[in-house]
Amino acid sequence: MGIFRILAGILHLGNVDFTSRDSDSCTVPPKHEPLTIFCDLMGVEYEEMAHWLCHRKLATATETYIKPISKLHAINARDALAKHIYANLFNWIVDHVNKALHATVKQHSFIGVLDIYGFETFEINSFEQFCINYANEKLQQQFNMHVFKLEQEEYMKEQIPWTLIDFYDNQPCINLIEAKMGILDLLDEECKMPKGSDDTWAQKLYNTHLNKCALFEKPRMSNKAFIIKHFADKVEYQCEGFLEKNKDTVYEEQIKVLKSSKFKLLPELFQDEEKVLSPTSATPSGRVPLSRMAVKPAKARPGQTSKEHKKTVGHQFRNSLHLLMETLNATTPHYVRCIKPNDFKFPFTFDEKRAVQQLRACGVLETIRISAAGFPSRWTYQEFFSRYRVLMKQRDVLSDRKQTCKNVLEKLILDKDKYQFGKTKIFFRAGQVAYLEKIRADKLRAACIRIQKTIRGWLMRKKYVRMRKAAVTIQRYVRGYQARCYAKFLRRTRAAITIQKFQRMYVIRRRYRCMRDATIALQALLRGYMARNKYQMMLREHKAIVIQKHVRGWLARVRYRRTSKAIVYLQCCYRRMMAKRELKKLKIEARSVERYKKLHIGLENKIMQLQRKIDEQNKEYKSLLEKMSNLEITYSTETEKLRSDVERLRMSEEEAKNATNRVLSLQDEIAKLRKELQQTQSEKKTIEEWADKYKHETEQLVSELKEQNTLLKTEKEELNRRIHDQAKEITETMEKKLVEETKQLELDLNDERLRYQNLLNEFSRLEERYDDLKDEMNLMVNIPKPGHKRTDSTHSSNESEYTFSSEITEAEDLPLRMEQEPSEKKAPLDMSLFLKLQKRVTELEQEKQSLQDELDRKEEQALRAKAKEEERPPIRGAELEYESLKRQELESENKKLKNELNELQKALTETRSPEVTAPGAPAYRVLLDQLTSVSEELEVRKEEVLILRSQLVSQKEAIQPKNTMTDATILLEDVQKMKDKGEIAQAYIGLKETNRLLESQLQTQKKSHENELESLRGEIQSLKEENNRQQQLLAQNLQLPPEARIEASLQHEITRLTNENLFCEELYADDPKKYQSYRISLYRRMIDLMEQLEKQDKTVRKLKKQLKVFAKKIGELEVGQMENISPGQIIDEPIRPVNIPRKEKDFQGMLEYKKEDEQKLVKNLILELKPRGVAVNLIPGLPAYILFMCVRHADYLNDDQKVRSLLTSTINGIKKVLKKRGDDFETVSFWLSNTCRFLHCLKQYSGEEGFMKHNTPRQNEHCLTNFDLAEYRQVLSDLAIQIYQQLVRVLENILQPMIVSGMLEHETIQGVSGVKPTGLRKRTSSIADEGTYTLDSIIRQLNSFHSVMCQHGMDPELIKQVVKQMFYIIGAITLNNLLLRKDMCSWSKGMQIRYNVSQLEEWLRDKNLMNSGAKETLEPLIQAAQLLQVKKKTDEDAEAICSMCNALTTAQIVKVLNLYTPVNEFEERVLVSFIRTIQMRLRDRKDSPQLLMDAKHIFPVTFPFNPSSLALETIQIPASLGLGFISRV
Repeated sequence: MGIFRILAGILHLGNVDFTSRDSDSCTVPPKHEPLTIFCDLMGVEYEEMAHWLCHRKLATATETYIKPISKLHAINARDALAKHIYANLFNWIVDHVNKALHATVKQHSFIGVLDIYGFETFEINSFEQFCINYANEKLQQQFNMHVFKLEQEEYMKEQIPWTLIDFYDNQPCINLIEAKMGILDLLDEECKMPKGSDDTWAQKLYNTHLNKCALFEKPRMSNKAFIIKHFADKVEYQCEGFLEKNKDTVYEEQIKVLKSSKFKLLPELFQDEEKVLSPTSATPSGRVPLSRMAVKPAKARPGQTSKEHKKTVGHQFRNSLHLLMETLNATTPHYVRCIKPNDFKFPFTFDEKRAVQQLRACGVLETIRISAAGFPSRWTYQEFFSRYRVLMKQRDVLSDRKQTCKNVLEKLILDKDKYQFGKTKIFFRAGQVAYLEKIRADKLRAACIRIQKTIRGWLMRKKYVRMRKAAVTIQRYVRGYQARCYAKFLRRTRAAITIQKFQRMYVIRRRYRCMRDATIALQALLRGYMARNKYQMMLREHKAIVIQKHVRGWLARVRYRRTSKAIVYLQCCYRRMMAKRELKKLKIEARSVERYKKLHIGLENKIMQLQRKIDEQNKEYKSLLEKMSNLEITYSTETEKLRSDVERLRMSEEEAKNATNRVLSLQDEIAKLRKELQQTQSEKKTIEEWADKYKHETEQLVSELKEQNTLLKTEKEELNRRIHDQAKEITETMEKKLVEETKQLELDLNDERLRYQNLLNEFSRLEERYDDLKDEMNLMVNIPKPGHKRTDSTHSSNESEYTFSSEITEAEDLPLRMEQEPSEKKAPLDMSLFLKLQKRVTELEQEKQSLQDELDRKEEQALRAKAKEEERPPIRGAELEYESLKRQELESENKKLKNELNELQKALTETRSPEVTAPGAPAYRVLLDQLTSVSEELEVRKEEVLILRSQLVSQKEAIQPKNTMTDATILLEDVQKMKDKGEIAQAYIGLKETNRLLESQLQTQKKSHENELESLRGEIQSLKEENNRQQQLLAQNLQLPPEARIEASLQHEITRLTNENLFCEELYADDPKKYQSYRISLYRRMIDLMEQLEKQDKTVRKLKKQLKVFAKKIGELEVGQMENISPGQIIDEPIRPVNIPRKEKDFQGMLEYKKEDEQKLVKNLILELKPRGVAVNLIPGLPAYILFMCVRHADYLNDDQKVRSLLTSTINGIKKVLKKRGDDFETVSFWLSNTCRFLHCLKQYSGEEGFMKHNTPRQNEHCLTNFDLAEYRQVLSDLAIQIYQQLVRVLENILQPMIVSGMLEHETIQGVSGVKPTGLRKRTSSIADEGTYTLDSIIRQLNSFHSVMCQHGMDPELIKQVVKQMFYIIGAITLNNLLLRKDMCSWSKGMQIRYNVSQLEEWLRDKNLMNSGAKETLEPLIQAAQLLQVKKKTDEDAEAICSMCNALTTAQIVKVLNLYTPVNEFEERVLVSFIRTIQMRLRDRKDSPQLLMDAKHIFPVTFPFNPSSLALETIQIPASLGLGFISRV
């Protein structure tokens, strides 16, 4: 336990810290816990130890001083003391072990085990690695000497002719370290100097060994390091700390404090300090201790020469190593090489590269190579004879074994150099024993096969005979048994048939009789039943016909009433309208009469008098008429009375005559009538009773039906509500699941893209490193042999995971080849290296496609479900047929107007001559007449629409009281006509349904009419505007010249198409199919316009060529005729222009070049091309089109070598340009755009159906025919990804110095920040300094980036991804600086950040980039600004903060709250309790503990397919590119 106590104290001593008071003194913190534990474990005083750790004693001749030491010296003294305690503890343990193992018998020999250090190389190598590698050099030298010595002694002993082996001797490296004026001597010499330092020691090393020793080198970029070429690898050592570690001084006062310890074991360790360690007891385990340090006394005693204490660590290490080598040389060593299978201690895992590195570092491979150069395999003669006796024949075996072996070997191995005969052994070269083993195995295998063949044949024959006998016996018995069974079966079958015949006859006869009797009975019953049913059916049909007759009559009457009412209402409306018109006319006439009255005021009195006279005469006339009518009435009544009296008298006379004859008959009839009266009264009573009862029952039935109807209504509404809720829940759950699945799929896809793009980035980095290594190797004069690094067993190498040792082995032979070849003829990098990476990429693309298909399928299902829910079959009613017909007529008229307008536009665009478009021309007059007629027609249609609207409103008001009629009146009228309960119920239900249908029809008609009226108004307004615009354009075009007129008409057509495109995008946003069909038609129209432009360009070029030809011919004629013709003749004779037609060559969209011009093509088109001139003057993507046209020609020639060479040189040329000018944004953007366009061209013309949808027939003819370039498409996609990542890095380098100043430090809103908080330093000198950046400078830079990308023709989707990445960089850097600066966390700064972010969002809106996802990347910054501005006091505030800041991590939220600093007196600091509540609420949130955002993160990029509508045959190559050696095909 004492040993463990001391070890624990040493560990705690290493944790002791010091605080510096000034540059020359330091102290231990009060009650320092590690020092307290150390003192308790060691049993020493805390104050003394703390004092002497920070002070030292200096003794002069007369006085003694106590001097404080600096913090660095205190740390070195602490480490030295810990090492000294550990070394003494180690020596104490060794002494006690040796004492326990000591014996009295004299020792003649011993066995020792030496644990050898591993060869160590780290990123920073110091004094410890130097000593370890020095010991390995010595041990490797001893190992080589021993192995080669044993090998040669064996050959000499057997008297085999042998030349001595030359092996690698590492004695020069050992001499460099330990010889006179070596590294150790110079180090000891520098330690003795009073002002020695690591720098002066390094300069001494450079002066002594640099350029003098081949094993010593100086690093390029350092003056404090040196390189030694060890046997395993080069190692670079840092000189810093060598002197201190070599001195390793321990102060005597600290040792005295430890000697005064109360712990008994500790003083024992320092008793034998001055004894010199023996060679055997110093390092029994073979490890050389590094801490043989000198204890520095306070004052040197007179006469004392303590040389042991003055020795340095390096000197002690060298002496100990020499003693160890003497011990090894005096013994017989045996070596065991331990190889670790892997560095992670995993089971069943073997790392081949790591094992080879260990074998090479240990020298085992060198030993095997030398051993294989000799005779590695050996057999004694007896062993060889017994082993290979199988290969000898009987006559070859002799009594002399040696001679027998010689004879056999001469027959088996013809080359005598492959073996040698020694005295007692046979020696074989490498591979010969394996050859002999193969022959022996073949011989034994043939013998085994022969033995097996014979034995198996004998066994099978014996088995066959036995089985044959058994089979014959079994067959005999089985066949007899089967014959007996068959005879018995025949007898039984015959008897059974006879019995069955009679039994079946009896059963069938009996069954027939029963069926006959039953059939007769059933026929009788069925015929009676059918007759009764037929009678009942005839009765029901008769009654049904009667009922139908009455119901249909009633329904016809109701329908007639409704139609008559509707017609009357329409007539009323029409008559009212006509009356209103008449009223207007009358009002107008009345106004004219009043004016006439004003003019003739004197005539009014006369007119009034005449009017009064006329009224009085009328009254008198009426009174006379009344008197006349009264007299006539009295006269007629008196005459009628007289006539009736006369007739009555006549009738009374006749009645009196007949009365006597009828008295008797009347008396009889009276008696009969009395009886009938009594019967009718009784029947009347019964009928009245039955009617009352029936009425009561019908009323009850009606009430029950009403109740059932209400219940059914409620149930129906409840079911509809439930169905609606369930459908809503199902759709919501489905949408949520769909959204979650799509998000997960997108995340997985983005992760895969990110991994793949990181691999591409790493691959490009390794490729650049490979090129750099090539350049360095070309520049190096001495080409060293590359070695391998080996790490120690504890995996102490600090290399990064991306540095692969295989790169060194792959490039071992490259420098030799590259020196022989000239630098100008370097071969480009082969594309096969790139194509090997495509398997994983194709799998990822397939997964992406399947995920995209599944996503599209789910979206279609969701759209179909929504469409089914929203669709309702439109119901048209018979009452509104008139309005629908009028609406259809209006629509047809509007279509006609549109067609006429389109014809006018076509006529305007097609007219080219000024005579047609002149103001006085007939065509112009016709156009103006058509426009005026169209405007008049529009006015008429307006009035008709208004009339229809008024009629609809009036019909709605008239139909509403009809719909509000109660069903009770209808039921009471029908009940009197219907006497059956079922008919009443059916009629009631039918009426209900008709009411609902009418209501739904009215509502749908109303909505449809309103929508149609609004659409018609909008169309009329748009047509008016279009008409006015066309008139203005027509007037403007008539004033322009002919050429400008055509250009203006085309420009107007393009703007009109763009406006229609935007309008239709908004119109068809909800219907993707209609939008797609519209886009296709729009593309076709654009293609037609482009073809028209191309035709015009062709005609212009043709005319220009003809003009040039004519000019040349005219010039030649003039020159020829001037010599023969006089000037007068020249003036008098007119020259007639002659049109010579020239046929235009039909190009196929290909470019032809020679094989030797390929490098020239790449040089002019890629390496020396300036993006600024191309982007401004030429079409976007011109280099990509030219390269693809060259590829097309190579494909047309079926030359695969030419295609491969062109694509390879193109890709390598783009890489060279980006490597040379990779910091220029315009260059990177230009080549990113062209690479994407080249990739799209390869896809568009690949011949695959998925990429040929948007092609024209002419473009489909240009598809590649012979080669499938899918793999090169993937290589180009990878190259585009690399260029995109380089573009992002360039953007980041440009934007990074602007972001902090523009987003945080600059006050965009002046005066908001106010006074800065006290105690904080001011970062910027002033707001408006010239060197600072503002938000406007950031926006200007963004505008510059956007304009450059648009000029280069970059795809819009790719621009959105670049903008998203830029905004992420701005947000991440701003948020990181906000989290690291306390002066920025205030309320006013939050307002400034919010304003800056709103300005960036406004920029996105101006550039139409809001859907690019850039705004979402600023969400953490927006939430941080909101967090600075919200209230931070109560629990409700904490809850609001937790719900608001979902894009920030917990660490970021807590950091902002901790850094929040109030600027003025109205603000308060955030309480610690509030921050704790925030942490408690956010503890369940699963987010990363990372505080800062990764500003270097790059989003995965995608390149959506974007086909080009440009025809390849129309592309012209400008002369400025210098491609005259290319010809169009």
